Amino acid sequence: MPVIIDNHELEIPAGRRLNGIEAARMVGVEIPHYCWHPGLSVVGSCRMCLVEVGMRDPTSGVVKMKKKLTPACNLIVADNMVIVTNSERVARARAMVEEDLLLRHPIDCPICDKAGECLLQDYHFQYGQPERRADIRPFTSRRRDLGDVTLFVDRCVMCGRCVRFAREISGTAELMVIGRGAKEEIDVVAGYPLNNKLSGNVVDLCPVGALCDKDFLYKQRVWYLRRHPGVCTGCSAGCSIWIEENQDRVWRIKPRENMPVNKWWICNDGRYDYPHVHDPQRITGAAWHELLPDLRERLRAARRLGAVISPFLTVEEAYLLCQLIRGIDADAPLALGPVPVVGEDERFPGGFTIRAEKCPNRRGVEEVIAHFARRVMAFDELLAEIDQDAVQGVWVSGGYKRDWIGRTTAARFERLKLLVVQDLFPSPLGERATHLLPGAAYPEREGSYVNHADRLQSVRRAIRPPSGVRSEASVCWELLGRKGLYNARAVLDEVAREILYFHQAGGPVPETGVDLKGNLLA
Repeated sequence: MPVIIDNHELEIPAGRRLNGIEAARMVGVEIPHYCWHPGLSVVGSCRMCLVEVGMRDPTSGVVKMKKKLTPACNLIVADNMVIVTNSERVARARAMVEEDLLLRHPIDCPICDKAGECLLQDYHFQYGQPERRADIRPFTSRRRDLGDVTLFVDRCVMCGRCVRFAREISGTAELMVIGRGAKEEIDVVAGYPLNNKLSGNVVDLCPVGALCDKDFLYKQRVWYLRRHPGVCTGCSAGCSIWIEENQDRVWRIKPRENMPVNKWWICNDGRYDYPHVHDPQRITGAAWHELLPDLRERLRAARRLGAVISPFLTVEEAYLLCQLIRGIDADAPLALGPVPVVGEDERFPGGFTIRAEKCPNRRGVEEVIAHFARRVMAFDELLAEIDQDAVQGVWVSGGYKRDWIGRTTAARFERLKLLVVQDLFPSPLGERATHLLPGAAYPEREGSYVNHADRLQSVRRAIRPPSGVRSEASVCWELLGRKGLYNARAVLDEVAREILYFHQAGGPVPETGVDLKGNLLA
């Protein structure tokens, strides 16, 4: 028998366990809540999700309602259950909760970073009392340094999300509740500040402006920001993210829910991995209208070519670059660029893992290279061919955010007649390049990445690159003589037709990506 929620009937799939909030969402009903989060344990402390609950007799159809309201977060729905979320009793309960929270809440919305995306603001206008019955006492919140984040003590509504996250997900348990009753506050254990690699997630979890990101504090108003779905390129996990920008400047990175990849979380390395995008040291300002015709001729003249395909390139960029080089020299060696590895994989109690492999697309680039060259050549193998004068010209794609090649290794490229380097920052190799091309940073790219688990995710660019900078894809697209502007979707369709590994990506790619493992089992 179905569950009835505000006169909507819902059949619960067999074996699926849902609480009242989750079930209501399935019929388009949103139940307000502060303390509940799908990734954390249930505490039922905020009382904002109170609903009327009853049971319907399957024989007579008579509904018997409970006398007391029930927290929807702690209510496991069952057959013949009746849930009412829009009655006068429920509305009055919600208004009382809102009124109680605002009695001791500072009225500092004009200076609060959460203004514009604050649940307390939104719920007050949706569910609060029509007018304030208590006196307004103008005061601003006390500020407390917790370590990685800042706590505005008096803004806190004591939902407890941050405390549960530190205990259940990061497993570090730095946060706790001190005091009793109306004197309760969030604090850290003495001598143990909030300082772990997942700490930024507590800011995302906070429903109000209590926990604030030190990096973002007082920098932008959220209504000026435009958000774009993206993929973190900090490691091979390929976490789904929101890139939030204003006028082509990235101001904030937040996690984007993707259950097969990163669930609701990202690490601090990925969250704060955007300042290099706007670093004044970046290579910029190429005169493409003069450079590309000359480069086309020099590539053809070199005849014996090779290429280094960076694991920071998208699948489409790697495919176009390989196609360009192999189109001029059918036997050109194609090598995978250096794969940065730092330490070992770091796993947390909540299941989140920071990968030691610090690049986003090794798997995708390897499969592209294997398609063209039948095997994946290591970077050192290409160096050996250069030492033997087996190649006359090499195209090196970079995209590394940190120093990736030393002067000794770069010196081995000096014997080449043609050295094309496309990179983000100056390097010893770039100093020796005959053609130094500015490359795009990850928010400026459009294409697809394949993570360590063979899940492909496609993204569009979030911001325009600086003046004189073009992505590797658009450069190769033009050098190949393709008409119009670079079209990532068209290239991915071509890749899916040509390379079996990518066959699953031939159709529409959802925002959560597609699993390519099915092709490996065929």
